[in-house]
Amino acid sequence: MSDSVLGSEYFFCNNETPLVSVQMPVFNGVEHLAESIESVLSQTFKNFEFIIINDGSTDASLEILQRYAAKDSRIRLFSRENRGLSATQYELVALARGEFIAQLDQDDIALPQRLELQVDFLNKNSAVVCVGGSYQLIDGAGRYLTTLRMPTESSEIQAANLQGHCALHHPSTMMRRQAVEAVGSYDIGYNSATDFDLWLRLGEVGQLANLDSVILKYRLHEKSVSESAGLAQRNEMRQACEKAWSRRGVVGVFNAGSAWRPGSDDASKMLFAWQ
Repeated sequence: MSDSVLGSEYFFCNNETPLVSVQMPVFNGVEHLAESIESVLSQTFKNFEFIIINDGSTDASLEILQRYAAKDSRIRLFSRENRGLSATQYELVALARGEFIAQLDQDDIALPQRLELQVDFLNKNSAVVCVGGSYQLIDGAGRYLTTLRMPTESSEIQAANLQGHCALHHPSTMMRRQAVEAVGSYDIGYNSATDFDLWLRLGEVGQLANLDSVILKYRLHEKSVSESAGLAQRNEMRQACEKAWSRRGVVGVFNAGSAWRPGSDDASKMLFAWQ
């Protein structure tokens, strides 16, 4: 069965309308893919669809995805040629049917109550259009590195974002689909800062928040976008900030010169990821 949005093969779908659309772009993620998928399927909150786009993987990712799609009707699986991360994120939003959109990367792990906690928060805070959360850093082998506590108040998050410090962690976020569509979704003109640009635009139509609770294990390794394209990502973040300053009519200062990484000392481990 073909899909008009992606021109790709559609493997399995549950026709019931879900409250949450969990989204995962996949490209050559075979090493950790099964663990990430399992972390979604084992959530305490059950009313979700799981939309996955295989973005032209050349490894065994598609075979793994097909096995899971055949076993769980909440999975909507699409496969096509490689178009890149930004285009894939844009397409995922176009496919979403849920009121809320939740992100997860192919090598990260959502803790069991993540969706439940975020849905409850958004239901109780109607002015919030996007909520993330605190998270643990793990290495490529899954070993614990440190816990990162994110700012929780919208004013603090927005101030950090406008200076180039990303105060929302993309794979931990849940957004209101209506708000994402209202601001034009992901901008495919960006390669590595499309999420950061979206936070800036969402912050112009509503409040942003982070749960203090740890809801994710984020895998830090050499294949991560922030590791492999750090300088290009910072340049794109500066461009996104400059556009946001212009839209908001403010004079801004970009002072995020380099990405933060945890050191071995205790003081380093206490730093926010957005500093």
